[in-house]
Amino acid sequence: MLEGALDVAAIGNAIVDVLAHTDDDLLDRIGVVKGVMTLVDATRSEEIYGALPPAVECSGGSAANTAAGIASLGGRVAFIGKVKNDQLGGVFRHDLTSLGVHFSTAPANDGPSTARCMVMVTPDAQRTMQTYLGAAVELSPADIDPAIIAAAEITYLEGYLWDPPAAKQAMLKAADLAHEAGRKVALSLSDPFCVERHRGEFLTLIDDHVDILFANEAEITALYQCDLEAAVRQTRTKVEIAAITRGAHGSLAVCGDRVTLVDAEKIARLVDTTGAGDLYAAGFLHGLTRGRDLGECARLGGICAAEVIGHMGPRPETNLARLVADAVLLQM
Repeated sequence: MLEGALDVAAIGNAIVDVLAHTDDDLLDRIGVVKGVMTLVDATRSEEIYGALPPAVECSGGSAANTAAGIASLGGRVAFIGKVKNDQLGGVFRHDLTSLGVHFSTAPANDGPSTARCMVMVTPDAQRTMQTYLGAAVELSPADIDPAIIAAAEITYLEGYLWDPPAAKQAMLKAADLAHEAGRKVALSLSDPFCVERHRGEFLTLIDDHVDILFANEAEITALYQCDLEAAVRQTRTKVEIAAITRGAHGSLAVCGDRVTLVDAEKIARLVDTTGAGDLYAAGFLHGLTRGRDLGECARLGGICAAEVIGHMGPRPETNLARLVADAVLLQM
């Protein structure tokens, strides 16, 4: 039972990640496109899984990673996503709730198994993802709890979830409920290929439903089919706030005529970029719900992203609230 207000309600694919260090030769042998997320069916998923070296399994999913980051920062957050009542579904639920994330979406008792994503990390820290969506595509409008959406200051939508039709309707229902309750709606574009698949629908979604937009440089330029400068000009007329990440070049926070540039955080070692955008969104959203200015929100996002790319896996291994407090003290 949910009690009290929430900072964020995150809606996305509930996925268990299978993380493995690989080389470029393996990617070539199994015929995958490096550096992007590709959807696969159950048979292809088994083929790739069988070709991987020893791997680590842990709960993932883009919006779920963001929820985990917000919880680590001390925020109140809920996640809405679909798993099956199977072993991986139990792992996903335990991992997320143990972090303090409210997750009450009922599991499916039949149909496809819980989703999994094979994440292949090459020596250059690039991640290539092959995703079997399984039960995640079963998310429907019936799974959207109006009480959770009304309780959340911001409802955060994962662009990856736009693929299945029922999940698309669930996202639209959540956006409508959020605005009816006087709340804000945020969207992550998720992946350049995702933008290419749904560009027209994303443009309409942003125009009609989105207040806060998250994207990296490749995604935002794919959306508006222009260079970054022109994309920023278009974005500022479409949403209240946009956060655009640029990897080692930091990020841009856009609000009306104001564009705030924030440098990337220094890191000791780049290990795995999986989850960088998800954790950036966690820090940025946490800052927004705490009334921080956009530069501070972007800095918080950068700190969280820097933590997650320093190790394998898409979830923080350090208490982010403590990490942020230490970073602020170092600035004083």
